[in-house]
This record gives sequence, C-alpha cells and structure tokens, in this order.
Amino acid sequence: MTNKKYLIEKELSWLAFNERVLQEAADKTVPIIDRTRFLGIFSNNLDEFFRVRVAEVKRRAIIHTQESEARDAKNLLKQIQAKSLALQTQFDQLYSEILYVLARRNIFVINEDQLSEEQGVWLLKYFQDNIRPYLVPIFTHTANNFAGVLKDKLTYLGIEVSSENGERQYATLEIPSDEIPRFVRLPKQKDGRRKSLILLDNIIRYCLQDLFQGLVGSATYRAYAFKITRDAEFNLSDEIDESLLELMSEGLKQRLTSAPVRFAYDREMPESMLQFFTQRLKISAYDSIIPGGRYHNFKDFMAFPAIGHKYLANKKLPALNCADFDRHSNPFDAVRAKDILLYYPYHKFRYFTEFVRFAACDPKVQRIKLSIYRVASQSTLVNSLIEATNNQKDVTVVIELRARFDEAANIEWAKTLTEAGVKVIFSVPSLKVHSKLCLVERLEQGKLIRYAHIGTGNFHEKTARVYTDYSFFTANQEIAREADLVFDMIARPYKHPKFKHLIVSPHDTRKSLGKLIHNEIRFAKQGKKAEIFLKANSISDETVIGQLYEASQAGVKVRLIVRGICCLVPGIKGISDNIKAISIVDRFLEHARVMVFLNNGEKRVIISSADLMPRNLDARVEVGCPIYDPDLKKRISDIMEIQWKDACKARTLDKNLNNRYVPRGNRKKIRSQIAIHDYLKGLGS
Repeated sequence: MTNKKYLIEKELSWLAFNERVLQEAADKTVPIIDRTRFLGIFSNNLDEFFRVRVAEVKRRAIIHTQESEARDAKNLLKQIQAKSLALQTQFDQLYSEILYVLARRNIFVINEDQLSEEQGVWLLKYFQDNIRPYLVPIFTHTANNFAGVLKDKLTYLGIEVSSENGERQYATLEIPSDEIPRFVRLPKQKDGRRKSLILLDNIIRYCLQDLFQGLVGSATYRAYAFKITRDAEFNLSDEIDESLLELMSEGLKQRLTSAPVRFAYDREMPESMLQFFTQRLKISAYDSIIPGGRYHNFKDFMAFPAIGHKYLANKKLPALNCADFDRHSNPFDAVRAKDILLYYPYHKFRYFTEFVRFAACDPKVQRIKLSIYRVASQSTLVNSLIEATNNQKDVTVVIELRARFDEAANIEWAKTLTEAGVKVIFSVPSLKVHSKLCLVERLEQGKLIRYAHIGTGNFHEKTARVYTDYSFFTANQEIAREADLVFDMIARPYKHPKFKHLIVSPHDTRKSLGKLIHNEIRFAKQGKKAEIFLKANSISDETVIGQLYEASQAGVKVRLIVRGICCLVPGIKGISDNIKAISIVDRFLEHARVMVFLNNGEKRVIISSADLMPRNLDARVEVGCPIYDPDLKKRISDIMEIQWKDACKARTLDKNLNNRYVPRGNRKKIRSQIAIHDYLKGLGS
C-alpha cells in the first residue's frame, strides 16, 4: 500500500482538472464563443462531481466504521467546499468579463431590465405562445414533500410573492430548459449590427406578472435562481425476483429524489428566503451551500450559439479520410489487407458505421457482436444492427445499463433492440462492461473469418467529433478469437478464459500491467535504457502508483499524460524523481488510453478502454489491445511525443495542484491537437 503522504486526494485532483477547464475560459487566445462554452463545460463537470464524488465522501463522513475515517472525510468535505467556492468566484468574474468581450463584438446577453419597449412586446407574445404552457408554479406552503418534488439537473426560480396587504409567500418555478432552448435571439432593431440574446430565465422573470395573473391578487414579485444536486448513486434492491432492467428503472426514479449534496443559489437571495429553502429542502451540515451569480445550470452554455463573425469561434478542423479504407471496395477487404487505426476526431467516424452497415447487408456475414456503453440518441449504428436481424444475421449486443447518466437511454435501446429480434445481453450485476468491442464473423471460401474492432472510446457518432479516441480494426485471427472470448465471458461470467494477446479486466489487467512495469524495472537494474509512457484519463490506483514509484527509484524514465485525476505525485526526491506528468486541456477532450513500454528496444504499444483506477482494473470488463503493425506502433508513439511537446495547452502536474502551463522556453510553439491533425494529414491518413 502506497504511503498516503505520497498521494493526492482524488477529489482535490479532480477539482484541479476542472480548474484547467476554467483556464480555457480565461485564455484570451481562445475565441470568445469557445471561451463561453468552456464555462458550460466547467459547470457540467462540477455538477457531475457533486453528484458522484462529493456524494460518496458525504456517505463516508456519515456512515463509517472508524472515527478517523469520518474525521478524514469531514476534513475533505471542508477542503472541497473551500476550493469550490474559490472556483465559483473565478467563474463569476470570468462570466462578467466574457459578457463584456461579447458586447464589444456586438453580441449582447441582456436581462429583463435591458429590454426596449419593442422587444418587451415581442417577448411577452413569445412567452405566451412558447413558454407559459410549460410553467406550473408550486406554492411551497401547500406542497407535499417539497424536497422530493424538485429534480436534479434543473434550475428553479424561488419567487417571493408580496401582496398589497403585506402578506408574503414563496413559490418555485422549474425553468424548462430541457424543453425550450436556454437562449432566445431577439429580433433585430434599427441598429442591425447589434445581436441580442436573452436567457430563458430572464424571459420568465419579465413575464411573472402575466404568469401569476388570476392566481394571486395584486402583488410584486422577486425571483432568485437556485438548484440542488443530488447523490447519483443507486439504492437498488437485491431481490432476486426483479430483473436488472426493472432494478435500473427503479434506481433512476430514486435518483430523482435521493439526498441532496449541494444547494447553489443566487447570492442576492434574501437571507429569510435562503433559510426557508434550505430548511424545507433538509440541507444538512454535510452539504455544500454555494452562493453564486444570477444564473445556474451553466451547462447550457456548452451550446452557446455561434453568432457573429466566424473568427469568434474555433475554426473547424475537417475530419480526414482514411486511405487504407478508401482504396478498397468494401471494409472487409481493407481490414484483411492490413490492420487499420483511426484516431477520432481527426478521422471520420463514418468508417466504423460503414463497417457495421456493410456487415448488416453483406450476404457473407453470419454474426455481428457489439458492446454498447454510450451511443447517440439518434444512432445509425443501432439502425444497422436492427437491419442486420432483418437480413437474418445473428446479432448480439451487450448493453451496459449502468453507464452513469446514460441509463435511461440504454434501457430504451435495450427495449428497441430486443423488440427487433437482437439478442441483448446485460452486463454482469457486479461488473460494468466498459470495453469497446465489435466482432463480425464472415464466411469466406468455406471458412469462418473473424474481423474485430477494439477501441478506446464509445460507439457514439456525436462524441466522436470532440473526444480523442483510437479505433483499431484487425483481421488477426488470434486477436479476433480472443475478442470473441470476451463476449463469451460476459455471457457466461463464471468462465475465466486465458488471453495471450488481449489484456482484459477484471481478470488480468492488473497482473499484466504489473508485469510490464516490472520488466522495465528489471532492464533498468541491468543498466539498460528503460522507459514507460502512459496516457490516461485518470490515475488513482494505489498499487499501480506504487509500482510506478518503484520504477522511478530503479531509474526507469516515466512520463504521464493525464487529463483528469492524478493521485500520483511526480518529482518527490527519492520517490518519484524520474516521473514527469502533464495534462492537456484544449478544444477536444483527451480520452484515449495508451501504454508504451520501451521493452529493451522491442517497444510494446497498447491501446485500452481502461483508466488506471481500481474500478477499471477490478470491477469492469475492459480490453487492452497490443498494436503489432510497425507503422501503427510508430504512429501512436509519434502522436504521444507530439502531445508531450505541447507548449500551448499542456500543464505540469505537481503536488501543489498549481496547474502551471508547461514552460515553452526556446522551443517551437506546439499546440498538440493542431499538430496531430497536420501530422495525420501529412501521412495521407
């Protein structure tokens, strides 16, 4: 077990990651529309952080076996609260700055007090026609189980209704941003250059008199935004007579009314109103009470409209074609000719959807197997699978019902596929299936030939445009047979197949990774050059961190590229002197997982669906795949080196969580995500 003083708390490391996102909103070299969207990304991230990670710490503080555990958890909650408040202050300041910059570009985000008379008339009609049908005020003094009525993920207006006779009452109003766009563009005025947007919240504020007309007598209204964040964990029954599908549906219902962990509110809210709501919502001493600005659920700013000149938003990098696929008449001829590697979003995702679509209608194809963790709401991939059953193919789909925050969508996909005749397998109750596998079996000249896809990211058309992920296609029959064994292992979890090529959790990833690290330690002790180069979303597993510390002490050069949580502390004298770590946050979300081991000159390159966290190593079905093709090994290594040389968007990870940009010195100014696009384009893709 690694000494705790050589580890960073994962929650604090995660907050440091989200601070890097906020740095992008602050970066004046980032186009202003994208800076605005980074505010939305920051807010969305923070919501999930409280739902999942803070909720778990709160449970540790309340339900504990030792007093020291509770004390540590309570202390961590205080640190989280302090850092969250500091980030909220930065966020509010940045929002004001961004509004000013937008205004200088003739884009105005106005409130209800800044409307012209003409705009007010137009807006009232818009409200009556488009918004009012969705609004049902809840008077808090009459509401039963008020805390249970309010939903997670939504913003509410707390409304103070003051009658002429001095009577005061409170009401709440859900802002229906899941039904109506959060931003409404107002008609042009005489000055045609001015582009005005108003938030849905402010439209409602402007029209409160109209909304309450007939409900109360003559009154004045004051409205203040707030929202609650609830514990996202399930409290599922283990009763054997309930199907997993029924359990998941029940768990989703429970999430709507589970315990709150954060109450965020407009700091202008009167103290009496604040006390009223926190009492009625049963906010405890363990919960975070976060004062903020006038608006909440900034996640909607992720979709801030691209209006104005084109230079106000990042110029799109055109997705590249893949010559290895394009030179063949069908995807199976292409993959049979050589292993193919795509790197999203630099390459077009359509090559994978075409791989499945062609399989669905190819008379030679006998079976298709695929694992789903997250897919798009409108998925051409799922449509192809359904068409494959219509063409008498044997189609098996593994659906992970517990893909956090995608559970409801996956339940619906499971029903849709089952009704279409697809064989649907749900994951093992104790394991999430997080692997990214697709297998096609094709009858060629009387022989059954398998084609496999193994990737680092989800089969999701939308996220493939913004997540960096590897997508590997092979007709290597040994690898493809082992991919089939993974599907068999999921269907029959009592089986523990042996793998020669693939690295599969939960059975052998930990062991295989430890062996690869200790090989480098052995080479270093023999006086040979030894290097480990890892890229992951998160590194928090204490055993793996301890092994990397051991490698550093043996003289192994260790480099890490970690987007999010990094509990490992680089640069500790005598412990991790030979470890350096960076994090890259830029326009694309770094999502690929890669392991590179020098291996005494016979480099081992592995792509994986697994992060270096206990859950990925021990409690999920994950698949890592070695890359054998020399050209593809070099391509991945080159891309890793480009990222390591990033002198624009890379931050150094250290024990103090300072998030300092990697110093450029006299090096060439490299922005890795742009440089990688140029590199792949230069290869002819």
